[in-house]
Amino acid sequence: QGQFVESGGGLVQPGGSLTLSCATSGIIFRLYAMGWYRQAPGKQRVLVAGISSGGRTNYADSVAGRFTISRDNAKKMVYLQMNALKPEDTAVYYCNTNPPDGRYWGQGTQVTVSS
Repeated sequence: QGQFVESGGGLVQPGGSLTLSCATSGIIFRLYAMGWYRQAPGKQRVLVAGISSGGRTNYADSVAGRFTISRDNAKKMVYLQMNALKPEDTAVYYCNTNPPDGRYWGQGTQVTVSS
């Protein structure tokens, strides 16, 4: 059974940066496209960044140019570098396969952007 554990969230001022990490286990990681998702209070969970098994990336319009997704197949890790953070980036961030598998949702990591 796969397990995904997110970390790296926190409180940051507008314009600041954070790097999120996702440790995976229980899947043949290198075969899967992966994604970072976020859910703001009262809103649906949405995909913000995806990376294919071959390393091709895609981003939601709201984060393009500010966020960078990457993966390390040897470590079975996915990362999300977030720069120029805005208050509207405040959410719980999750990693999962892309498209997501409901079995693999973890606890997420809270990102709060506020002065």
